[in-house]
Amino acid sequence: MPSPFPGMDPYLEDPRHWSNVHHGLISEIQAQLTARLRPNYYVRVEERVYISDELESDLIVRVPDLQVAPRPGKSKGKGAGTAVLDPTEAALVNVAEPVLATTGLDEEVRQAYLNVIDSAQRSVVAVIEVLSPSNKAPGSAGLESFEQKRREIMGSSSHWIEIDLLREGRSLSARRRVAPCEYLVHVSKATQRPSGLLWPIRLFQRLPVVPIPLRPDDPDAPLDLQAVLTTAYDRAGYDLEIDYRADPVPPLSPELAEWSNRWLQEKGLRKPR
Repeated sequence: MPSPFPGMDPYLEDPRHWSNVHHGLISEIQAQLTARLRPNYYVRVEERVYISDELESDLIVRVPDLQVAPRPGKSKGKGAGTAVLDPTEAALVNVAEPVLATTGLDEEVRQAYLNVIDSAQRSVVAVIEVLSPSNKAPGSAGLESFEQKRREIMGSSSHWIEIDLLREGRSLSARRRVAPCEYLVHVSKATQRPSGLLWPIRLFQRLPVVPIPLRPDDPDAPLDLQAVLTTAYDRAGYDLEIDYRADPVPPLSPELAEWSNRWLQEKGLRKPR
């Protein structure tokens, strides 16, 4: 069963789903482009690796850096697990008492992206990024890692394709150049920089077909993002998991929430409120 929305499904943006959604989108983009580009090009999934930080704690599943527990046999009463003491009690404390702690390492995060590779020269022709929440968290390691990768590609002879299907988080600088939108696709052709193409996308619009630049002597390859999303949604069976009677996470603006409510009612997935 396909998504009930005409374009991007806002329920897929929930951090609980996005890791699987991201994996599905990457896989379907690879499949669609491989079928169209072979034998002159092939498409490979690569990984960008970085160490997560506390700014991403709500965006990815993490192992706590420090877990503290009271010592066996120690009271859990007043003052336990806190550094705040009554002044009359402080005078009675002569030696700092230890607590049992399980310490762990920061989590290593691996984020997938795609390289379109020239079969003959084995060179990277284009890089395709599908953004994750951590790529849009201000000040986070994920954003720093993403922006470093973008700078590397922008200074190279490879093309850059950036697909942002997330409403929440830091808005990319390109968003300030277009009318307000929920989603955005940016295609930066190496031979045309600093100019590039932007697709501002509203929630109620179909996702576009975007051109993937290749070598100068080859035409751009069309990438149908709506077909990619529809196939990824169907194969994962998100209709079995998502409750469209509830509101999406993150929440929609009042205007879009009203539109979404009417749309889902028309699809028979919500009752009139």
